[in-house]
Amino acid sequence: MGIRRLDLGILLDLYGVTQQQDRDALETLARESKKRGWWHDYGDTIPPAYADFLGLEGDARYIRTWQPMVLPGLLQTEDYARALLGANPAAVRPERIDQLVKVRMERKAVLAKPDAARFWAIIWEPALRCPVGGADVHRAQLRYLAEAAQLPNVTMQVVPLDVGATAGACGPFVTFGFTDSPAPGAVFLETLTSSHYLEQEAELDGYGLVFDYLRSSALNPAQSLDMITAIAAET
Repeated sequence: MGIRRLDLGILLDLYGVTQQQDRDALETLARESKKRGWWHDYGDTIPPAYADFLGLEGDARYIRTWQPMVLPGLLQTEDYARALLGANPAAVRPERIDQLVKVRMERKAVLAKPDAARFWAIIWEPALRCPVGGADVHRAQLRYLAEAAQLPNVTMQVVPLDVGATAGACGPFVTFGFTDSPAPGAVFLETLTSSHYLEQEAELDGYGLVFDYLRSSALNPAQSLDMITAIAAET
């Protein structure tokens, strides 16, 4: 169930949201929240926590992620996603893999739709070098990654191993921004058996700071693309 525009206006006044662009953005989110998400067509394949994630991803203006072990879901090929999902029997039942791969491929629409989200991915070098699915799948995935890195709304950076210790020791995370400000509005964390959403200001500030530190320690986008291309050539 969504929220009525009148009720939203009262809440925005109560919480002191006065900037018109912020009010307009939140009113748009409220209006679109009443729409049926495309993922509902997958029935119980999509658990409630994952549906919440897909809703945030679809509504976000900014998506930023740190991925130290695997490549971001929005940038995965079908074969890479299938190999990755099939490698963890504790997380996914074999009979669900095909549908989950379809969902992961459909998610990519958020990067191609009109007024698409700005996506910024910082990836640790081991995630690039791990041959998920074997050499052919790995090579195709890296080539796809190199193509995606050149999209106008995608920024990709690699943190090389020789940097040593990184701020990303906290583990992978995804942040979502919902207004013209790229400041996080929510942070998503995933474990083997559950998912967590952080919305407290202090928590959001902490993850924003970690992302900034990772960004400063990473190769710039051009150097990162060179590394991805070089690793692809080695496989």
